Amino acid sequence: MFGKGLAYVLGFALPLLLVRRLSQYEFGLYKQVFLAVSTALTVLPLGFGLSAYFFLPREPAERGGAIVFNVLVFNLGVGALFYLTLLLRPGLLSSLFRSPELAEYAPLVGLVVLLWMTSAFLEVAAIAGHEARLATLFIIGSQLSKTALMVAAAAGFGTVRALVYAALVQGALQNAVLLLYLGSRFPGFWRRPDWGVMRAQLSYALPLGLGGLVYGVLMDMHNYVVSYRFGPEAFAVYAVGCFSLPLVAIVGESFGSLLIPHISRLQSQGASREIVTVTAQTMRKLAVFYFPLYAFLLVVGREFIVVLFTEQYLPSWPVFVVHLTTIPFFVLITDPIMRAHAEHRFFLLKVLAVLLPLNFVALWYATLSHGLVGAVTVTVAFTLVFRLVQTFKACRIVGATWRDAALLKDLLKVGAAAAGAAAATAATRGALAASGARPLAILAASVAVYGLCYVAAVALLGVVTPAERDAVRRRLGALHRRAPARPTLPSEVSN
Repeated sequence: MFGKGLAYVLGFALPLLLVRRLSQYEFGLYKQVFLAVSTALTVLPLGFGLSAYFFLPREPAERGGAIVFNVLVFNLGVGALFYLTLLLRPGLLSSLFRSPELAEYAPLVGLVVLLWMTSAFLEVAAIAGHEARLATLFIIGSQLSKTALMVAAAAGFGTVRALVYAALVQGALQNAVLLLYLGSRFPGFWRRPDWGVMRAQLSYALPLGLGGLVYGVLMDMHNYVVSYRFGPEAFAVYAVGCFSLPLVAIVGESFGSLLIPHISRLQSQGASREIVTVTAQTMRKLAVFYFPLYAFLLVVGREFIVVLFTEQYLPSWPVFVVHLTTIPFFVLITDPIMRAHAEHRFFLLKVLAVLLPLNFVALWYATLSHGLVGAVTVTVAFTLVFRLVQTFKACRIVGATWRDAALLKDLLKVGAAAAGAAAATAATRGALAASGARPLAILAASVAVYGLCYVAAVALLGVVTPAERDAVRRRLGALHRRAPARPTLPSEVSN
């Protein structure tokens, strides 16, 4: 989480620079190009790379090379097929977004997807190999190089094409690091194909991957419908309104990527009660982050948008406030349970197959009558329905009952702390706004007030356990011991 959080901070400058460097139309075009890249990276790999989380802890060490080789072959094949499709039919992107300008970018978009799809396995391979610290370095290094390249392209050229070229360079660099890492951990892995392992990986991954594909389409459909109906400029406003989710996803993905192999090991040992306990503990930790983030942005969201994206994007606020509703529900982290119990891998696919057409129909008519707010409202509603269904199924799988709700009692305390801090922050914001303070001053003061009030409320309500306080002290002590000693000055020696 630290690695992805720092990576998010490093990448934070890019959209802030782009909204000031590009016109609203060009910014919308940029968002369309990289929306196509993001959707392709979500749905096309079919979650095949995540099979490493399941197989590496279970298979003998000598099969590790075959497992990672199979992932590379699969991702390379799917990415190459996508690239050839856009190379031969560049008009597909234009038709999808109803933006003729996208046709000239189509082959480059296909090549970006090919390079990024293969290199995305770098983080997964490190975590599956229980090298969380190295994975953190990979995440930070990747984001740092990507941000440097994209910012340089934006500042130096200020065109969408330059940003796409920067993405190509980033993909090439990350693939080189991936091959070096796999070669060091699985020497000669490219010489050890094992089609029996490939069949097992396909049998495990494809049902879950198809579910992930449909889920990715479900989650991104609103972006495509809005872009198709209203064009790049309106899509730029809508994309800013949906801005909060990247940071939210970083935290959830960080916990989830570590929970998948951990719960997989527990499931192989038949330790269902431990799965319930560790999932509840994770939900509690996620709530400490998600609940205050939701409450804080609900109070100062307008200032947040103006400071980050300028006043021309203030019309994003109605979309933003509806989209925030999903944040508290990200504590329902049940995907690791579903992936660890492969016998239930078709369940989510069936649920999503029902939700997908309903979502499309609802989006189509909601945008006709309620525009951008209608689109985000439908998306939030379907997201919450899916998460609740998934949570109910996961509870049934591991045998969780209503009595286990006692494990989540701290969520009420965290919610109360977040609400109390939000009330104090709202009063501060109101007073500053009435005095004519600028948005940046209001936002800075609100951060300070909310942070102090929330930390005080969490301590007062006893959310942090003695064991957790001791763990923090030990970690801080370890960092202090690792810090280099201050050099002794000559004057100190003489004294």
